[in-house]
Amino acid sequence: MAEITAALVKDLREKTGAGMMDCKKALGETGGDLDAAIDWLRKKGLSAASKKAGRVAAEGLVAVAVKDNVGAIVEVNSETDFVGRNPQFQALASGVAAVALSAGDDVATIEAAAFPGSSRNVKDEVTHAIATIGENMTLRRAKKLTVDGGVVVSYVHSALADGLGKLGVLVALKSTGKREVLEQIGKQLAMHIAAANPQSLSPKDLDQTLVERERQVLTDQAAASGKPAEIIAKMVEGRIRKFYQEVVLLEQTFVIDGETQVGKAVEKAAKDAGAPIEVTGFVRFQLGEGIEKKADDFAAEVAKMAG
Repeated sequence: MAEITAALVKDLREKTGAGMMDCKKALGETGGDLDAAIDWLRKKGLSAASKKAGRVAAEGLVAVAVKDNVGAIVEVNSETDFVGRNPQFQALASGVAAVALSAGDDVATIEAAAFPGSSRNVKDEVTHAIATIGENMTLRRAKKLTVDGGVVVSYVHSALADGLGKLGVLVALKSTGKREVLEQIGKQLAMHIAAANPQSLSPKDLDQTLVERERQVLTDQAAASGKPAEIIAKMVEGRIRKFYQEVVLLEQTFVIDGETQVGKAVEKAAKDAGAPIEVTGFVRFQLGEGIEKKADDFAAEVAKMAG
């Protein structure tokens, strides 16, 4: 029996694309015979994962997990929307979110961490799921929010299962106030963020390049009016304030009542909570945003198959 070394496991993994633990098991089952191990993995369907790795994965699930004052949100992609309803894939996404609670935002760190209830790490668990389910899958991104003295609240729009859907939000609130009030305003804020998609928490947090580009466009528009420079400057500042009201969370109109400014709604909730409330951060993940999806011509595909 050949010695099963780390180099041999690495060699098998590179040849098959299977997970590290699966390669180690295959070598153990075949007495360290590399070719026999390849066949063993093929029979188990595990060596097919590498063939799927190049395919675009823009569907899947957003998963959230919250424990005490820590929350995590991840996006795990698959090739088709159908896989999002697969219980194994749902368990994978939920497990990755649970890992992110301690591992943090870095994808590589999450992938190297142990997957709950498995002998594999997260990366190998994803590889195993690829081979089992038959689609390419990727852990695309993750974000962790922590608050000292307060709550982190999650919301998943049109959830397919607990903490799983296509649009997820986390909101962090710092306060010593009544927890039930914090949870309530946190949920409302998360629903608002899901609907309004703010770009920053406050004006100072907004990307200044974006602000300057907007200011330049508004200045050019105002200049076309032929008004004096001092009037143009006032016009631009007024429109910049309007711009903030559109893209900055605390400046937006609260979608819950359609009239109150979000910042004012938080102040009102603070009175009910019995202590000041500070929104320290938020994150909004919408499935597939920013991924260039392949546009399939289904009719042409059927015609081609029909010859």
